[in-house]
Amino acid sequence: MEFVRFAENLATFVDVARTGSFSAVARQRGQVASSVARQIDALEREMGVALFTRSTRALARTDAGDLLYERAARILQDLSETRDAVAALEQGVAGRLRVACLPAFARRHVVPQLGSLYAQYPGLSVELELTERVVDPVVERFDLVIRVGQQADSNLIARSIATQRYVVCATPDYLRMHGRPTHVDDLVRHRLIDRAHSTSMRGWRELLTPAHAARVAFAVECDDCDARRLSVLQGLGIALMPDWSVGEDIGAGRLEELLLEGTLPQPQSNIYLLRAAPRATAKVKAFCAHLAHGIGSPPSWQLAMVPARERARRNPAAPLPEGPRRAPAPNAGSRTTARQARA
Repeated sequence: MEFVRFAENLATFVDVARTGSFSAVARQRGQVASSVARQIDALEREMGVALFTRSTRALARTDAGDLLYERAARILQDLSETRDAVAALEQGVAGRLRVACLPAFARRHVVPQLGSLYAQYPGLSVELELTERVVDPVVERFDLVIRVGQQADSNLIARSIATQRYVVCATPDYLRMHGRPTHVDDLVRHRLIDRAHSTSMRGWRELLTPAHAARVAFAVECDDCDARRLSVLQGLGIALMPDWSVGEDIGAGRLEELLLEGTLPQPQSNIYLLRAAPRATAKVKAFCAHLAHGIGSPPSWQLAMVPARERARRNPAAPLPEGPRRAPAPNAGSRTTARQARA
């Protein structure tokens, strides 16, 4: 019983160390902050060291807290994997699966797959954290992390489930009113929709040279992919979007892809499923296989764009896919900035 309490307190400590807040962990667990603080107090008494330096404004780990955090996170991950592996011998695909994913990709391509996943595996449940930050599955005890874009070297085991490319696009009405740009020089006479932050997702500033980026006007800047998609669909300007976000819109004719000359080369990027465990559990294998099947190969969003390409071949005067081309113009327009709170 003492060991069980110690393990519970250790798990609470890891969560507090990760978030830096008693109240944040209390909200996640449905407890009050004082209860979480008492668990940390009990752990400090048992270990005979202070794990946090506390003040009214901050909660910082001590050297002992840093050491315990590094080791405890891995121990708890091993315990979770061991429990799941043993349970899987009798239960098959069952239990809770913790997954972290980019919010927009999850809404459009992960959540829609859950109904059929549960129908096939009724004993499975998914805890889905939507965040744009880079998640460490070891430290934060996630079974899987879905990442979009180029991957830095790491010790994680990665599986690519699809490719992606970035699309310059606008509504047909916007292009009729303001003209169709064919070269990056033309963008100075257009309104652009862009990311508010340069993170793993590509924005206009990565596609344009510094000289071009300094001359263009941004009508909307937002770090949420869905908000940028809605902005371009309203005709607010020209956007640079991942094809998994706007492929269906282009295929349906709601948006048109623009080919621009003079842009910087775009590196190949993929969508990855990442895990820390060397061997995938039955539930991880089931989730990965189901998601990959649902997305398809080629991915469903790229297949959706095929009708648009066929229309473009039949009507060469209205170009469309594959990379960036020239035109007239609107006013620079007003600037709106929006930000999505990070998890």
